[in-house]
This record gives sequence, C-alpha cells and structure tokens, in this order.
Amino acid sequence: MVVKKLTLRNFRNYEDETFRFSEGLNVLTGRNAQGKTNCAEAVFYLCTGASLRIRHDRQLIRRGTEFARISLEAESKFGAVTLEAAIYENRRELFVNGNKISRAADFLGNMRSVFFSPGELRLIQDGPDERRRFLNLSISQTSREYAAALLRYNRILEQRNNLLKSRDLDAVLATLPAWDEQLAGYAARIAQKRRDYLKELAALAADAHAFLTDGAETLALSPDRAYKGSEEEIARGIVRELSFNRERDIRLGFTSVGPHRDDIKVTIDGAEARGFSSQGQARTAALSMKLAEMELFGRISGEPPVLILDDVMSELDLPRRKKLLSRIKGQCILTCTHAERVLYGAACNKIKISGGKIVP
Repeated sequence: MVVKKLTLRNFRNYEDETFRFSEGLNVLTGRNAQGKTNCAEAVFYLCTGASLRIRHDRQLIRRGTEFARISLEAESKFGAVTLEAAIYENRRELFVNGNKISRAADFLGNMRSVFFSPGELRLIQDGPDERRRFLNLSISQTSREYAAALLRYNRILEQRNNLLKSRDLDAVLATLPAWDEQLAGYAARIAQKRRDYLKELAALAADAHAFLTDGAETLALSPDRAYKGSEEEIARGIVRELSFNRERDIRLGFTSVGPHRDDIKVTIDGAEARGFSSQGQARTAALSMKLAEMELFGRISGEPPVLILDDVMSELDLPRRKKLLSRIKGQCILTCTHAERVLYGAACNKIKISGGKIVP
C-alpha cells in the first residue's frame, strides 16, 4: 500500500497544500509546531476514518473556516483508490473513489496504516480504554465485519445502560433479557475475533521486542479474561454472566460485564508493564506492539501498511533508531526536526514544512 498524493484544504494549520510521497521512506522535516504531525495525522485519518489525537472531528478544521476537505490518492494490490473526507462542524462526509459512503465501516480496509508517536506511551501506562481502542481500531482495519459488530454492540450497550437507569423496575426486569440476548450475540463475535487476533499479535510483539532489546527483556501480551469455545458458546456464557450481574447493574446504572470492560495484560519479564516499567521500557513495549501490528497487517492483506512514525527518533537511543529503520517494510512517513540526525544516510523523499506550507 502506497500513498501517492495528499491534498489538505483548511485542515489544522494548512490552507491548501498538496504532498507527493514516494514508495519508500518519506521524511517530513522542519521546526516544531509547523505542521509535520498534522500532515501525518491526515494520512492516518484517511486510512482509518479516525484520529488518534482528538475526539471531535471539528477540531481538525482550520481556525476561522467552516469546513476542511482532505483527500489522498493511493495504490494497493487491488489498484488505484482515492479516499476523501469533508469535515464540518457537526458532521462529516466520506468518499471512496468519488462515491459517498453511508457507513464508516465501508471506509475501512481500502488503505491500512500504523501510527506511532511518543504519545503512544499511554498504550502501556494508561488504563484499559487505551488498549481496547488500539485493539478495536487495529482489528477494524482488517475486518469490516468486526467494525460493524462493534458499532452494533455499542448501540445496544447504550440502550441497555439507558434502560438500567429507568425508575420503572418492573419494566427493566421484563425487558432486560431481550437486550441481553442481542448484546451477547455481538459481544461473542467481538470477543472471539479479539482472542484470535491477540494471539497472533502477541507472538509478533514478543519477537519485535526481543529484536529491539537484543533479547535482554521478554514482552508478553494476553487477554485479561479468557473466552473459550465457539462463538455460540461464548454468547451463552455472556448471557449467563449478564443475568447473574443483573441486580448489580441495576444498582450501578450501567453494564458491568462484557467486551467493553476487557483489557490487554502487558508484562515485561513477568512484571506488569503499567505499574513497573520505566519510561524507556514502556516506549519500547509500545513500539513493539506497533511493529507487530505492521507485520500482522502485512500477513493478512499480503502487502505492508503505511507506517507513520511521528517524532519517534528523538525518543530512542542510537542503536534502537538503527534497529527501527532496519525493521521498516513498505512505505513510511516519518516526522523529525533534524533529518540528518536520524537517517544515517538512508535514501528518502525529504519534505520540509514551515508554517503549514511546503518549503521548496
């Protein structure tokens, strides 16, 4: 997968710029706060339909303007594809090859991207929400069925939670079993897919971590709870669990069990990384997970994804910088302030940015 051309209009600090990328290493260079990360973010957004930096799309619109429009032209093994997003204050429109799409899930899978920045430390150091978000976005890029099931699950979960807050206890008790059956069906689909995906990801992450640390440390990823059996068996088990916790859920006013509460257990040499790892260890663990994601995307789709490395080199020591560069497969978009300090003579397409503009 290769991004050929990226056009930004009223996106972040860009008024109107067009970037042209090469197939290998592309370096966005310039001083801090000039727009390097904004460009990288736009590529990821068009690959996934989501941003890792913000929760509300309206934050992407250039100050003083009413909407943003971004597009990319790319090539994959299936041929050329054009992806476009028009972002307004309270809505957005997504297009694939000029055709407006109605479901966000249909936007996924046309291009795949892996994004890593110093902020990805939260993947190790923050709570379960970050690791669930990583897993959901990663799997959704390879499975539209998973993305659709996740969307339906979240909608039913919201409706069940609203019901749990009702003061009409008789109506709640009479209605909950029907909601539980629906919720459990989608929950089982999500849980089974996560289980299988994480098994492959864990092996690749352990290998990447051993490579980055010269075998000095061992990284292990595992689900914090095990879902065993077929999808139907998992669904029956979740229905029983929802029924067992029904009174508790009514008391709390929300659903206390299910995939929306699950986590990934991350350990380094047997110790939980969240509580016991140093900044350097957490950074290496997070990078290993992202490299594993890159490898797994390649296995599933038969071609490497677009790898985006945002200001990563400044956080790594010299040996790990060189190891990371040697591990890159396919197209990479890398941002940095001083290209000569991180590339070590590697061939690249260098693009200098200043004040939201490309500098010749």
